[in-house]
Amino acid sequence: NGAGVDKADRIYFDLGVSSHQLDKAERGFSFLKDGPLDMRMDQRDGETAADLINRLSEKELEGIFRAFGEERYARRVAKELVRMRERGRNVGRTRELAEFLEAVIGRGQRVHPATRIFQALRIAVNDELEELLKGLGSSLKRLSRGGRMAVTSYHSLEDRLVKNFIRDHARAGLLKILTKKPIRPGAGEISQNPRSRSARLRAAERI
Repeated sequence: NGAGVDKADRIYFDLGVSSHQLDKAERGFSFLKDGPLDMRMDQRDGETAADLINRLSEKELEGIFRAFGEERYARRVAKELVRMRERGRNVGRTRELAEFLEAVIGRGQRVHPATRIFQALRIAVNDELEELLKGLGSSLKRLSRGGRMAVTSYHSLEDRLVKNFIRDHARAGLLKILTKKPIRPGAGEISQNPRSRSARLRAAERI
């Protein structure tokens, strides 16, 4: 509402990290580029991913990796990170963490072993799920009757949160579900933009 907009007919959320941010090594979002392990959306405030890794307990790290990354090896990764700290070595760079995860988890998987851990750290650093829930709630209040809200998410945690938000408010008589199942990109779009592969779009209309 900082722009002075009290009501809106259309509201759209794109929850992905922008390619501009991903492609900048100094932002620390990607394990494909070596840079400081930062991951803050706002680099002026808050703890970095490196701060969390080097400060939190084994149990706290395991909880983050399990809850926000759905990582099956969460306990093993947390234990080995703490062991490394105890040997006097802290993790501070993206490539360093990625190589550590390759050694701890191994490479015999469909996705890179760093993928889920990096996702979990980014979500924790930016409190993304709580911020998303706040944003959805605030937008619903400003959505005009007959107005539509659409959300594109990029991983199962976001998609589940959006699905549940729409479902709960549909049951309360505030929204009409427009997408019973999420809309996914076609082969043509994926070939032009490979990063869209995991995208899921859900939409609802204000009643």
